[in-house]
Amino acid sequence: MSPDLPRALQEIAYEEFAQEYLRNLPPEHFMEATPQATQREITLSSLALVKARRPDVQVFNELLVQYPRRGKRKPGQVVPDNMVVLTDQPTRAVTSYNVPLEPDRPFWMLEYVSKGSRRKDYEDSFQKYERELKVPYYLVFYPDAGELTLYRHNKRKYVTVKPDEHGRYAIPELDLEAGILDGWVRFWHKGELLTLPADLDAARREADELRKRLEAAERELAELRARLGQR
Repeated sequence: MSPDLPRALQEIAYEEFAQEYLRNLPPEHFMEATPQATQREITLSSLALVKARRPDVQVFNELLVQYPRRGKRKPGQVVPDNMVVLTDQPTRAVTSYNVPLEPDRPFWMLEYVSKGSRRKDYEDSFQKYERELKVPYYLVFYPDAGELTLYRHNKRKYVTVKPDEHGRYAIPELDLEAGILDGWVRFWHKGELLTLPADLDAARREADELRKRLEAAERELAELRARLGQR
């Protein structure tokens, strides 16, 4: 697509390409394995906490990304499981994230690959992130095997990020680390593990149980004092 087109015409063209992409999706694209869905939920819950601390962190879920390709009329297209964009400007994305029309480019792509999944061509996605979009970070997680890899773009290609002594992979620009905990990818912000709703529920139940034990102990102590006072 020519960048010389007026912005309004580019918006129309990108929307038409997005609708064409949707119409041509194979049935297996709409079938997501439970491990993929679980990890997506964990990621979205965790990054929502990061966004609350850093408004420039924009998080997207299974959104079509479209971008121009040199000499090609049709834009490049890819759908990451999750995507992070760093910008303090409002984005325009509705049915697709059209890179030339947005305030910034994708910063981090995340993919969750289940055994036997045929939803996407992950090798093709890797090449698009590395060679065409040049996304700074790319995380890929295999829930069935518990394998996590974080790639960083060195302006030529992707190189793997090495884990620290805790087995975590750092993204310094976000003060964020990713690592495996209890079989899932969890996230730490400034060294603090980002809690999940289930974690909060467990902590609340534990606090309620502790309160009940304290109240029971206070009643026993009051009864003991009462008996001693009667002697």
